[in-house]
Amino acid sequence: AAASGMLTGRVVGSLWWDRSRGLEQIDDIVRRRDESTVGRFRARSVKIMQDGVAENFTAAMLEPYCDGHGHPREDSGISFVEPELLKEAATRLDALGFTLHFHAIGDRAVRECLDAVEAALVQNGPRGNRHHISHIQVVHPDDIPRFRALDVTANMQMLWATLEPQMVDLTIPFLGAQRSAWQYPFGDLLRSGAALAAGSDWSVSTPNPMAAIHVAVNRRSAPTEWEGDYEPFLPEQAIDLATALVAYTAGSARVNHLDDTGTIAVGMRADLALLDRDPFEHPAEEIGLTEVRGTWVGGERVFDSVGD
Repeated sequence: AAASGMLTGRVVGSLWWDRSRGLEQIDDIVRRRDESTVGRFRARSVKIMQDGVAENFTAAMLEPYCDGHGHPREDSGISFVEPELLKEAATRLDALGFTLHFHAIGDRAVRECLDAVEAALVQNGPRGNRHHISHIQVVHPDDIPRFRALDVTANMQMLWATLEPQMVDLTIPFLGAQRSAWQYPFGDLLRSGAALAAGSDWSVSTPNPMAAIHVAVNRRSAPTEWEGDYEPFLPEQAIDLATALVAYTAGSARVNHLDDTGTIAVGMRADLALLDRDPFEHPAEEIGLTEVRGTWVGGERVFDSVGD
């Protein structure tokens, strides 16, 4: 049965792009979209994994990785979907009304995803499908303004934008100084006018939004997450608390086409979270100590920490 637009507490899922297949899978994706629209769930997005991760050299980079001593290696990561195929797939999926949800860690992967959206825009014209690129760990400066120009949302996993053992030992030495300075450029994206959204990437990392927001504002881990006494990581890329909160609420609602939620206003759905403090009234260094006391979905309380 098709989901009713009147239902609250809706969940938008992504259908998986099978990178071992080609364009022939699009008919299956359309069928699965129709079959998966049930109750409060609808699947109107397609998740395309364009590359891997930097720590094992599978994130797709424009230039080769370093060997940890400043010398170039021979490998520059993997583009899981061939760029021309990605353009054609994006164009067809966009024409069918899908939101494209790209995984892109490396600067080459980010560029390939932006190129794919640009190809779709040239072919189809603006369709308002609200495509977004998740993770955006390394973004070449030339590609920062393209997010706004192409109406691609920067989907941030803000918890990772900090110095910690994995970043210090497994990432920075192999990216090199220049690319390391291009990591998680939230501030530059904000200043460029890009639309921002945020998410946790749970279960890879904690689902706690306040821990991630703490990092976005401070560019260092929350007191509850500390793994050492590190300096703020690229503090010029910090964003303010209001921007981080909006990215986690209205920004995420927007990319999921949930335009009647994400903000507290007359006429919006009562999907709410109650915090134990006003984070604006406390030092920025304490944002990560904020806890959720209650959650409402469509006006119905579904979580009560006081009663637990």
